[in-house]
Amino acid sequence: MPEIIQHQDIVPESCLGKRFDQSLAIMFPDYSRSRIKDWILAGQVKVNGDVLLIPREKMYGGEEIDINAKVEAEIRFEAQNIPLNIVYEDDYILVINKPAGLVVHPGAGNPDGTLLNALLHHYPALNVVPRAGIVHRLDKDTTGLMVVAKTIAAQTNLVDALQLREITREYEAVANGVMTAGGLVDEPIGRHSTKRTQMAVSYIGRPSVTHYRVMEKYRLHTRLRLRLETGRTHQIRVHMSHITHPLVGDPVYGGRPRPPKNSTEALLMKLRSFKRQALHAAMLSLFHPITGEEMTWHAELPEDFVELIELLQEDNKLNAQDEY
Repeated sequence: MPEIIQHQDIVPESCLGKRFDQSLAIMFPDYSRSRIKDWILAGQVKVNGDVLLIPREKMYGGEEIDINAKVEAEIRFEAQNIPLNIVYEDDYILVINKPAGLVVHPGAGNPDGTLLNALLHHYPALNVVPRAGIVHRLDKDTTGLMVVAKTIAAQTNLVDALQLREITREYEAVANGVMTAGGLVDEPIGRHSTKRTQMAVSYIGRPSVTHYRVMEKYRLHTRLRLRLETGRTHQIRVHMSHITHPLVGDPVYGGRPRPPKNSTEALLMKLRSFKRQALHAAMLSLFHPITGEEMTWHAELPEDFVELIELLQEDNKLNAQDEY
């Protein structure tokens, strides 16, 4: 069943000279301007009792607005009983700890079995929220925290917060090579010029900023803590590869494993068998989209990531003893 959205209000005098759709976006901030425009074009908004189909029409202030809109369910996606690791949930949002191997949204090659399908099973009312409430993504093999909106209002506010860089996301990663100090990568990212499924640093790309600091150094690897200012596709993976420190296990941007000399057999096997990027969304912090409360969550490293770090730490100790 579609969700019915109903609102009545008076256009404030401050909207004098503003477009119809712009005025409504100001009056009803829980909904995006594009959604409001769709309602206008569908004849679901009346001005002084009459349907107005022109989003660019200028307002004078004082007009009576009557919204009676339907939000149709996204019936093309199937609800599937896929387990979710839910870290937090209330009436408006839920936070999940995504495992490796779970695709976020259906697409070419992944028509189902995704996080979106799982969300629709867990909370069927998400079928009237665009993209089942998903507001940001993690790559298939990146683990960690994601926030999902359970209502249209919460989704609109979370998307705005992302655009305003008011949501903090921190990651842990293991990169190839020894990095001496932290820093930032401020390089635009766009679609690769010849490999259309890949991204690359490109002067015609979108602005992209990644901050990183060194947590621990190993003989030929570095454990990092990273914070995103922007959220481009594959951003951390592309930026780290760009500065010649690609992530361990990255099948697209990482190249071959780089074990240090005289490594233990266990470390050699782990580096060769680590077939996903060593990247984990470890911390998520935001202001609740409805209550405004500041909230922060942390997710422990997954088992394969912990094993990799322990083997690298052991390698450090063994070789330090040998040198002594």
